[in-house]
Amino acid sequence: MVCLVSRSGRDLQRYDNQGRRQVVGCIPYRFKNNYNSDGDEHEHEHEELEVLVITSQKGGQGIMFPKGGWELDESVEEAASRESLEEAGVLGHVEDELGKWNFLSKRNGTFYEGYMFPLLVTEQLDLWPEKNVRQRIWMSVEEARDACRHWWMKEALDILVHRLTLSMQQKEEKEEDEDEEYYHSL
Repeated sequence: MVCLVSRSGRDLQRYDNQGRRQVVGCIPYRFKNNYNSDGDEHEHEHEELEVLVITSQKGGQGIMFPKGGWELDESVEEAASRESLEEAGVLGHVEDELGKWNFLSKRNGTFYEGYMFPLLVTEQLDLWPEKNVRQRIWMSVEEARDACRHWWMKEALDILVHRLTLSMQQKEEKEEDEDEEYYHSL
């Protein structure tokens, strides 16, 4: 059962020791399979990384990744997961932190401390708390980087892409080593 109401208010909001509001966001992502021309889904040519972006509540303020306040009664990972559910209607696995950024809110003229996490999406809901005030759009990394309005979110996206690229390279190298060991054992 998923709660269909977003948290609101600042009663439980966290602030750092310099008075900056602490916000947490996620880059929801998935791999879209691109199958070979024979349509054999076991022999796909490659998997394309897609990320989920959302529109701002007020519209016209650009595209971004889900983010919001980190509250006193939750861990940073719980806050990241909650924001992805409330704003984008997705559930998944929150992975290791991408980083921490200090930035100025142009709208409020105040400084924030922002944390970003990758979220490997496992479920996309038809109904979610902010469905009526936001649109969600799956995009390629390049499209999302061009469309995202926040520099610090673009940096987090670059870190995610680098991390996933290294992980895939390491996996391929391990598989090649295992294949080589197998053939030498024959």
